[in-house]
Amino acid sequence: MIETDGPGAVTLGEEDRALAVAAVKAVLRVASDDEDALIAAFAETALGLAEQFLGMVLIARALRVPVAVRGAWQALGVAPVSAITGVETAAGVALPSDGFAIDIDAAGEGWVRIVQAAGVTSVMVLARAGLAEGWAGLPAPIRQGVVLLAAHLFEQREASVAPPSAITALWRPFRRIALRPTAHAC
Repeated sequence: MIETDGPGAVTLGEEDRALAVAAVKAVLRVASDDEDALIAAFAETALGLAEQFLGMVLIARALRVPVAVRGAWQALGVAPVSAITGVETAAGVALPSDGFAIDIDAAGEGWVRIVQAAGVTSVMVLARAGLAEGWAGLPAPIRQGVVLLAAHLFEQREASVAPPSAITALWRPFRRIALRPTAHAC
Protein backbone atom coordinates (compact mmCIF):
# COMPACT_ATOMS: atom_id res chain seq x y z
CA MET A 1 0.00 0.00 0.00
CA ILE A 2 1.33 3.40 -0.98
CA GLU A 3 0.64 6.46 1.12
CA THR A 4 0.33 9.80 -0.63
CA ASP A 5 -1.52 13.06 -0.46
CA GLY A 6 -3.86 12.61 -3.40
CA PRO A 7 -4.25 12.37 -7.16
CA GLY A 8 -1.13 13.08 -9.14
CA ALA A 9 1.41 11.89 -6.56
CA VAL A 10 2.09 8.37 -7.80
CA THR A 11 4.78 5.87 -6.86
CA LEU A 12 4.12 2.48 -8.39
CA GLY A 13 4.68 -0.72 -6.46
CA GLU A 14 7.28 -3.16 -7.78
CA GLU A 15 4.88 -5.37 -9.77
CA ASP A 16 2.93 -2.45 -11.26
CA ARG A 17 6.17 -0.66 -12.13
CA ALA A 18 7.46 -3.74 -13.99
CA LEU A 19 4.21 -4.04 -15.97
CA ALA A 20 4.18 -0.33 -16.84
CA VAL A 21 7.84 -0.33 -17.90
CA ALA A 22 7.30 -3.41 -20.08
CA ALA A 23 4.31 -1.77 -21.79
CA VAL A 24 6.21 1.47 -22.45
CA LYS A 25 9.27 -0.43 -23.70
CA ALA A 26 7.06 -2.38 -26.12
CA VAL A 27 5.74 0.86 -27.62
CA LEU A 28 9.25 2.32 -27.79
CA ARG A 29 10.68 -0.97 -29.13
CA VAL A 30 13.40 -0.85 -26.49
CA ALA A 31 14.96 -4.22 -25.64
CA SER A 32 17.72 -3.08 -23.28
CA ASP A 33 17.24 -2.64 -19.54
CA ASP A 34 19.66 0.30 -19.45
CA GLU A 35 16.96 2.96 -19.23
CA ASP A 36 14.36 1.14 -17.12
CA ALA A 37 14.64 3.60 -14.22
CA LEU A 38 14.04 6.56 -16.53
CA ILE A 39 11.14 4.81 -18.26
CA ALA A 40 9.63 3.97 -14.85
CA ALA A 41 9.90 7.62 -13.80
CA PHE A 42 8.13 8.71 -16.98
CA ALA A 43 5.44 6.05 -16.45
CA GLU A 44 4.78 7.35 -12.92
CA THR A 45 4.70 10.94 -14.21
CA ALA A 46 2.27 9.96 -16.97
CA LEU A 47 0.06 8.13 -14.47
CA GLY A 48 0.07 11.19 -12.20
CA LEU A 49 -0.90 13.43 -15.11
CA ALA A 50 -3.69 11.01 -16.01
CA GLU A 51 -5.00 11.21 -12.44
CA GLN A 52 -5.00 14.99 -12.56
CA PHE A 53 -6.75 15.06 -15.94
CA LEU A 54 -9.32 12.43 -14.96
CA GLY A 55 -9.94 13.83 -11.48
CA MET A 56 -9.55 10.47 -9.77
CA VAL A 57 -7.04 8.19 -8.10
CA LEU A 58 -6.28 5.40 -10.55
CA ILE A 59 -4.29 2.76 -8.66
CA ALA A 60 -5.64 2.12 -5.17
CA ARG A 61 -3.56 3.41 -2.30
CA ALA A 62 -3.77 4.83 1.19
CA LEU A 63 -4.37 8.56 1.42
CA ARG A 64 -4.06 11.16 4.16
CA VAL A 65 -6.47 13.93 3.20
CA PRO A 66 -6.36 17.24 5.11
CA VAL A 67 -9.79 18.53 6.19
CA ALA A 68 -10.72 21.66 8.13
CA VAL A 69 -12.64 21.12 11.36
CA ARG A 70 -16.25 22.19 10.81
CA GLY A 71 -19.55 20.79 11.95
CA ALA A 72 -20.76 20.33 8.37
CA TRP A 73 -20.24 17.45 5.96
CA GLN A 74 -17.21 17.93 3.69
CA ALA A 75 -16.20 16.03 0.58
CA LEU A 76 -12.69 14.59 0.68
CA GLY A 77 -11.97 15.68 -2.88
CA VAL A 78 -10.52 12.32 -3.93
CA ALA A 79 -12.38 9.48 -5.61
CA PRO A 80 -13.30 6.73 -5.93
CA VAL A 81 -13.04 6.12 -2.19
CA SER A 82 -13.40 2.50 -1.06
CA ALA A 83 -12.79 3.01 2.66
CA ILE A 84 -12.39 5.71 5.28
CA THR A 85 -10.41 4.13 8.09
CA GLY A 86 -10.05 6.94 10.58
CA VAL A 87 -9.42 10.57 11.40
CA GLU A 88 -6.36 11.89 13.21
CA THR A 89 -4.70 15.16 14.11
CA ALA A 90 -1.69 16.38 12.15
CA ALA A 91 0.43 14.95 14.98
CA GLY A 92 -1.05 11.50 14.34
CA VAL A 93 -3.35 11.31 17.37
CA ALA A 94 -6.52 9.40 16.45
CA LEU A 95 -9.86 11.10 17.07
CA PRO A 96 -12.37 8.96 18.96
CA SER A 97 -15.02 7.41 16.71
CA ASP A 98 -17.74 9.56 18.28
CA GLY A 99 -15.82 12.69 17.21
CA PHE A 100 -16.60 12.30 13.52
CA ALA A 101 -19.02 10.79 11.04
CA ILE A 102 -18.08 9.27 7.69
CA ASP A 103 -19.88 8.26 4.51
CA ILE A 104 -19.07 7.12 0.99
CA ASP A 105 -21.75 7.93 -1.57
CA ALA A 106 -22.75 5.94 -4.66
CA ALA A 107 -20.34 7.93 -6.84
CA GLY A 108 -17.39 6.93 -4.65
CA GLU A 109 -17.02 10.35 -3.06
CA GLY A 110 -15.87 10.21 0.55
CA TRP A 111 -17.49 12.52 3.10
CA VAL A 112 -16.56 13.42 6.66
CA ARG A 113 -18.14 15.54 9.37
CA ILE A 114 -15.95 16.46 12.34
CA VAL A 115 -18.08 17.01 15.43
CA GLN A 116 -15.47 16.90 18.21
CA ALA A 117 -11.85 17.96 17.88
CA ALA A 118 -11.01 20.20 20.82
CA GLY A 119 -8.34 22.78 20.02
CA VAL A 120 -7.70 21.42 16.52
CA THR A 121 -8.43 23.42 13.35
CA SER A 122 -7.67 20.70 10.82
CA VAL A 123 -7.41 16.92 10.76
CA MET A 124 -6.15 14.19 8.45
CA VAL A 125 -8.71 11.73 7.13
CA LEU A 126 -7.25 8.28 6.48
CA ALA A 127 -8.82 6.73 3.41
CA ARG A 128 -8.22 4.24 0.63
CA ALA A 129 -9.09 5.28 -2.90
CA GLY A 130 -8.49 4.04 -6.41
CA LEU A 131 -10.20 2.90 -9.58
CA ALA A 132 -8.20 -0.35 -9.77
CA GLU A 133 -6.07 -2.42 -7.41
CA GLY A 134 -3.14 -2.46 -9.82
CA TRP A 135 -1.84 -1.61 -13.28
CA ALA A 136 -3.50 -4.61 -14.93
CA GLY A 137 -6.91 -3.64 -13.51
CA LEU A 138 -6.97 -0.21 -15.13
CA PRO A 139 -9.37 0.17 -18.06
CA ALA A 140 -7.44 -0.45 -21.29
CA PRO A 141 -7.92 3.09 -22.72
CA ILE A 142 -6.54 4.69 -19.54
CA ARG A 143 -3.60 2.30 -19.44
CA GLN A 144 -2.88 2.82 -23.15
CA GLY A 145 -3.00 6.62 -22.75
CA VAL A 146 -0.52 6.41 -19.86
CA VAL A 147 1.80 4.21 -21.94
CA LEU A 148 1.62 6.57 -24.93
CA LEU A 149 2.28 9.61 -22.74
CA ALA A 150 5.23 7.93 -20.99
CA ALA A 151 6.67 6.92 -24.38
CA HIS A 152 6.21 10.48 -25.65
CA LEU A 153 7.93 11.93 -22.58
CA PHE A 154 10.82 9.48 -23.03
CA GLU A 155 11.24 10.17 -26.75
CA GLN A 156 10.85 13.95 -26.48
CA ARG A 157 12.80 14.52 -23.26
CA GLU A 158 15.21 16.90 -25.02
CA ALA A 159 12.49 18.77 -26.94
CA SER A 160 9.30 20.63 -26.15
CA VAL A 161 6.79 18.83 -28.36
CA ALA A 162 3.15 18.62 -27.28
CA PRO A 163 1.86 15.12 -26.52
CA PRO A 164 -0.41 13.45 -29.11
CA SER A 165 -4.06 14.46 -28.78
CA ALA A 166 -4.99 10.77 -28.95
CA ILE A 167 -3.94 10.48 -25.30
CA THR A 168 -6.69 12.76 -24.00
CA ALA A 169 -9.11 11.19 -26.48
CA LEU A 170 -8.46 7.84 -24.79
CA TRP A 171 -8.95 9.34 -21.31
CA ARG A 172 -11.87 11.70 -21.92
CA PRO A 173 -14.70 9.13 -21.49
CA PHE A 174 -13.44 8.43 -17.95
CA ARG A 175 -13.02 12.06 -16.87
CA ARG A 176 -14.92 13.10 -13.76
CA ILE A 177 -16.37 16.54 -14.28
CA ALA A 178 -19.06 17.61 -11.88
CA LEU A 179 -20.02 20.54 -9.78
CA ARG A 180 -19.13 19.70 -6.21
CA PRO A 181 -22.25 19.52 -4.07
CA THR A 182 -22.23 22.06 -1.28
CA ALA A 183 -24.10 19.79 1.08
CA HIS A 184 -24.02 16.07 1.72
CA ALA A 185 -27.29 14.35 0.87
CA CYS A 186 -27.77 12.25 3.99
